[in-house]
Amino acid sequence: MAADKQGAAKLSLFGENKENSSNGGLGLEVLHIIKESQQLHGLRHGDYQRYRGYCSRRLRRLRKTLGFKMGNRHKFVGKKINVEMLSDSRYLLLVLMEAERAWSYAMQLKQEANTEPRKRFHLLARLRKAAKHSEKLEKLCESPNVDAKTKLEAQAYTAYLSGMVEFELQEWKRAMEAFNKCKTIYEKLASAFTEELAALYRQRVDEISPNIRYCAYNIGDQNAINDLMQMRLTGGGGGMMAEKLESLITQARTKQAATMSEVEWRGRSVPVKIDKARIFLLGLADNEAAIAQAANEDTKEHLYETLLAECRDTIQAVREELKTEAKQRERSSDADNGKVSNMQFLHSYLTFIKLCTLVKRNESMAHTLQAKLKEPEADENKRGPRPQDLIRLYDIILQSLAELATLQGLEDDHTFQKEVSLKTLAYKAYRCFYIAQSYVLVKKWSEALVLYERVLKYAKEVQSKAKSMNNISKQDLPDVQELIAKVSAEKYSLQAAAILDTEDTVDLPSPQQVKDNTPLCDRLETFRLDPSLVGKRPNLVHFPPDFQPIPCKPLFFDLALNHVAFPPLDDKVEQKVKGGLTGYIKGIFGFGS
Repeated sequence: MAADKQGAAKLSLFGENKENSSNGGLGLEVLHIIKESQQLHGLRHGDYQRYRGYCSRRLRRLRKTLGFKMGNRHKFVGKKINVEMLSDSRYLLLVLMEAERAWSYAMQLKQEANTEPRKRFHLLARLRKAAKHSEKLEKLCESPNVDAKTKLEAQAYTAYLSGMVEFELQEWKRAMEAFNKCKTIYEKLASAFTEELAALYRQRVDEISPNIRYCAYNIGDQNAINDLMQMRLTGGGGGMMAEKLESLITQARTKQAATMSEVEWRGRSVPVKIDKARIFLLGLADNEAAIAQAANEDTKEHLYETLLAECRDTIQAVREELKTEAKQRERSSDADNGKVSNMQFLHSYLTFIKLCTLVKRNESMAHTLQAKLKEPEADENKRGPRPQDLIRLYDIILQSLAELATLQGLEDDHTFQKEVSLKTLAYKAYRCFYIAQSYVLVKKWSEALVLYERVLKYAKEVQSKAKSMNNISKQDLPDVQELIAKVSAEKYSLQAAAILDTEDTVDLPSPQQVKDNTPLCDRLETFRLDPSLVGKRPNLVHFPPDFQPIPCKPLFFDLALNHVAFPPLDDKVEQKVKGGLTGYIKGIFGFGS
């Protein structure tokens, strides 16, 4: 609620103090208001429900402020805003918030419609409701009391929501006309105002462009697919458009999958009978090219995740087919059990693709972190990247390489095993280097020096083995020569730092710099400024307290019992007389009693 009030205060200030244009008419920065509200209240994380709740609370506050209540608690009395009431621009903001509330509810239902298709009907109803409110806003802005800029923005907003409705109804021509109208208005506004507002308008144009090209493709323009693919590389067309684009690419690959019958890998041709595997393998080259041409790291990370998700789904489909094949083998007497089947080899190939993609993705993330490590920290309070983060990434890479070496069907492929072992050595060198860097940070000079020597050993071993292996390309291996140069420089820096550190030990640090875990009860004679003593967890005493020795209770052992001779008790023990068969018979009939 505090965030809502803060955002409402910003928008209220914006709506009341900046709405009047230079000619004295009412004005409303429509696009600026909705973009700022969306970023502050949930849409940064795709939380449409939170934004919808904000719009409802904002509407209630506006109605209360303007005295525009819909009846009372006992009876609802509907009211409509007309042109004669436009004495305050907050009436326009009221209609805008109604449209935004309906739109956010429609987008929330769109997310839920993936698992509950019936919600699509409710989604269309809410989108139509949002478009109706936007048309109402446009009619109100036709008043002479409203400035020209607000009129244009209202027309663009109405065209955008109308286009969204037609887009969902798959009326491609009408949707394209509405989006083009919206795009034209925003382009004209961008050329007429300041650079800050122009950037906002251009951003909206970039959001609309993928929808226009998708509509053009569905109308019949085959050239639009190339533009859509290029937008996918630059990270455009997010949200609703991203799902449409992915389904479009899948449809195109499905048409091509009928022509693919087999794939060749490691000198063996494997027939591909599963449609999902065909579609994935056909799009593999396109996905790798898209990753290579990605405009930024976020787009590259998204493409890697998409490729890995498709690969996992394909492996699962092949695994199900493998189970069916295993059952058929059990029923039939197949003598050739030693050879890896085609389906199993295809499974190994897909697993190989997945693991190699994981290695490339983590290596890309490692390069990004390495660049950030070299940059100076802008904010000391904010935690920046550390060598431990890179160690974790190289651990995952080594784990993936270890799984590569155990793939079925490649145990006897000595060339493949040598390639994997060579890559493992190279990544071990990098991992060892960053472990040494983490020791340098805590001033463990001797351990760091030993690890640097280990890095040089690994790197030189990689270089010597790479010369004997001509079939492996340098692009597949990380650059160990650069690593050797880094280590050589770091060793000299480390030795100098170690010498300076021993000289600095003579100087006592100031009380403010001393940080240890000694409790207050053990340093009562030493003055030190310790801010933690007035915090929530002051270090006053040892807790739990240490164990202390105490005298134990003595144990007594009765050793005299082993040397005592007890008197015989035979005369006091009752003797049992054996009666035999006669005694048994007497006992039955009672003669012996």
